[in-house]
Amino acid sequence: MEKYEHKYGAEQIQVLDGLEHVRKRPGMYIGSVSARGLHHLVYEIVDNCVDEALAGYCKNIHVIIEPGNIISVEDDGRGIPVDIHAKTKISAAETVYTQLNAGGKFGGDSGYKVSGGLHGVGASVVNALSNWCEVTIQRDGGLYQMSFEKGKTVKPLTKIGDSDKTGTKVRFLADDTIFETLEYEYEILENRFREMAFLTKGLFISIEDKREETPKKAEFCFEGGLNSFVEYLNKNKEVINKTPIYIEKEQNDVPVEIAIQYTTSYSENIYTFVNNINTIEGGTHLEGFKRALTKAFNDYARSHNILKEKDSNLQGEDIREGITAVISVKVREPQFEGQTKMKLGNSEVAGIVQSLVNEALTTFLEENPSVAKAILEKCVNASRAREAARKARELVRRKSALETSTLPGKLADCSSKVAEECEVYIVEGDSAGGSAKQGRDRKFQAILPLWGKMLNVEKARADKIYGNDKLNPVIVAVGAGIGAEFDITKIRYGKVIIMADADVDGAHIRTLLLTFFFRYMRPLIENGNVYLAQPPLYKLSKKGIKDIYCYSDEERDEKLEEIGREGVNIQRYKGLGEMDPEQLWDTTMNPETRILIKVTMEDAIKADAIFTVLMGDEIAPRREFIENNAKYVKNLDI
Repeated sequence: MEKYEHKYGAEQIQVLDGLEHVRKRPGMYIGSVSARGLHHLVYEIVDNCVDEALAGYCKNIHVIIEPGNIISVEDDGRGIPVDIHAKTKISAAETVYTQLNAGGKFGGDSGYKVSGGLHGVGASVVNALSNWCEVTIQRDGGLYQMSFEKGKTVKPLTKIGDSDKTGTKVRFLADDTIFETLEYEYEILENRFREMAFLTKGLFISIEDKREETPKKAEFCFEGGLNSFVEYLNKNKEVINKTPIYIEKEQNDVPVEIAIQYTTSYSENIYTFVNNINTIEGGTHLEGFKRALTKAFNDYARSHNILKEKDSNLQGEDIREGITAVISVKVREPQFEGQTKMKLGNSEVAGIVQSLVNEALTTFLEENPSVAKAILEKCVNASRAREAARKARELVRRKSALETSTLPGKLADCSSKVAEECEVYIVEGDSAGGSAKQGRDRKFQAILPLWGKMLNVEKARADKIYGNDKLNPVIVAVGAGIGAEFDITKIRYGKVIIMADADVDGAHIRTLLLTFFFRYMRPLIENGNVYLAQPPLYKLSKKGIKDIYCYSDEERDEKLEEIGREGVNIQRYKGLGEMDPEQLWDTTMNPETRILIKVTMEDAIKADAIFTVLMGDEIAPRREFIENNAKYVKNLDI
């Protein structure tokens, strides 16, 4: 990595203000005090190490989850400056860990050209929200250490020995009086660090979980950078261009790195990053990329007579069908906006990305005519399918307009029209639908029964979805359109609840519906509107006591211990249809007693991979997934 030459000492550490409010209002700094906020602590410390790598000084990062959920992060960067800070009169290292907004990342004459994380607040916030924190620094020939409790210094920076190495090691235990849980999920951290390694070419990151008897460990280092990233994302898909299209250029001090690979699938997967931060809402870098992509392919298609004079231009969505792309830009002073502050707002970045991508793509297409032809063939087919989908959509709208009611015939709607308080149960089968209709609260609960085999949208274009007799009722009932037209503000129900049997067929229907929501109504999942109902597995009946419903084998065994096994009749429910309306209300539909699982989208990359494996064309990855996960299956009906 090229080193960003700059003096990096105490005078480069700027102090803005103290640590007030962090412990009182942690959500302002890390989003939440749930498991997500807990993992965020680790990201902040690792982000500091990655910033050292981006500056060209760090090659290796080692993360360990120690027993007791203690986190250890060690890098071989320059080490935090240890000299006395002119303003605070304490060491620069202690200043970084005790003063909010103290760091070398505020532009100008600082120690970093670009940085991710919380722009200097990361270390102090982690310290403030930790039960204890210990920092060891190797720098300037010495070995130094300092320690803190709940953000307060208990041992100032002290030299404890000599060292000919450089680097920083941070160990901390999150504060259990602040966080809802201290239990780290290895897979969440593993996915994040894999992503970081992809984004920082040549950086070695390892993670080890030592909490169990058999430790887990993963090591990541990708010399291919973003090329390796898109190949990883497409590992279970059939690709059109085996070697990704790779762009790495810089303009006006903004480095841009992009990798593009087309697959035979119908979904569009574009991931964008700014200074290694995942900009999940996109922004100006994505806008520039899309404009350049559309222009370059249309220009090539025109000049090579793939599009005739009478043909209209391909639209952006046609050209993005089946694309997997990762866009990574480094911006000295990024401006973030949007609902989650994860949207890049720097207007100059759009022009830079558009210019670089247009030039690079134009060259690539001219030099690789066979790849260009294969991709454009797919784009033209997508254009035809889009036109067919438009006609099908208009047909559906015309049909709806002619009917006295625009809602599906089988939908039993609720009386309330306030979306936030309404919920629709999508129920498998007519018999369960009948029970649900009789057992529901008509004021706020709607029932939509589905029957027969549903379309697997992973293997179908949009034109096959409009007018599909299984999916169309769902589209119309939700009321917000699908695909690019989906408008979350128009949904008719605040909760869309999938209620299927607890067997293989039920699991299949749940997966088909979730695949549909993920591919064509993704904001519904992102906004937290999709739920899975949890019908009971068992009913325990015994003379003299009220029927007891159990939702797992463990709960069944616990209840049997409580009431005694003698004289107990255990009924194992095979399906929802076995319950009468009153039972269905008591167990699965009554907001006071039911269990609902909210479908979340913690990681779009992981979700996309799972849907591809489970519902895509490739058989081998699905077999491997089933073999690896079979041991976790419970209550399998064959």
